[in-house]
Amino acid sequence: MRITVLGSAAGGGFPQWNCNCRNCAGQRVGSLRAKARTQSSIFIRPDDADDGVLFNASPDILEQIRANRALQPARALRDSAIAGVVLIDGQIDHATGLFMLRERSTPLPLWCTDPVAEDLTQGNPVLRVLGHYCGVHRHRIGLDGSPFEVPGVPGLVLRALPLQSKAAPYSPHRDDPVPGDNIGISITDVRSGRSLFYAPGLGEITPAVFDAMAGADAVMVDGTFWTDDEMLTQGVGKKRAHEIGHLAQHGPGGMVEWLSRLPPRTQRWLIHINNTNPILDEDSAERAALAHAGINVCEDGLQLQL
Repeated sequence: MRITVLGSAAGGGFPQWNCNCRNCAGQRVGSLRAKARTQSSIFIRPDDADDGVLFNASPDILEQIRANRALQPARALRDSAIAGVVLIDGQIDHATGLFMLRERSTPLPLWCTDPVAEDLTQGNPVLRVLGHYCGVHRHRIGLDGSPFEVPGVPGLVLRALPLQSKAAPYSPHRDDPVPGDNIGISITDVRSGRSLFYAPGLGEITPAVFDAMAGADAVMVDGTFWTDDEMLTQGVGKKRAHEIGHLAQHGPGGMVEWLSRLPPRTQRWLIHINNTNPILDEDSAERAALAHAGINVCEDGLQLQL
């Protein structure tokens, strides 16, 4: 299967529009070796197919489609390679791009969990609004690991795993999480047997999550913050990483430590990187530490083949 990273940043992108932290200011003026990034989303298709699955629809989806010609194969007057959309959660940076897909002539095929569907119908009524345009054909993602496929994308089998994280701030259960607020997805190419575990929002590595990571050929997981107190120390926020559902990379029990426990064959990728994270600076000590640990940092336009 072929994986395209459409966007690799956390909410707000990089540089963030209103931020002048060291990273954002340095990227703008060119004093920092760091690539601009849009908000996180990936596109996966089988090796022999044009159509694929869009995982998360970020507010930057139109820019991402323009930057990646594979998503617009131009086979007809109106065309798209997006056979369906799978939502990992209902966060603004992962779901509001659905508005930009409203010009479809048929209902948008969408897979999400029940809590996410509820949030996107009530708290942030994206699905209700789309009902006035193309409409949505919503499919329920179960939490028992049952396999499912997206029609039009043969050979890719998906399985969902509930994660410890946070619902969107507008959700009525933001501070009282329920299973399905946030999921990880295992995507397997049945012909090659190769698989990816994708979890851009991940607050805790449970035994089930680690088993899913260890069983995959590649993992693409939460790279939001380097330290738990990152936003506090930089003066851009009042909450720690774990309070908003993200496992920091550095320190005991951090993402770097967990990724280092994976089998040597496993490709390790960080995605959903916050604008404050020092790993965006390609010359930073933190970036060097990741390289030493065999951990890669996603960037927009990255192409992987498994």
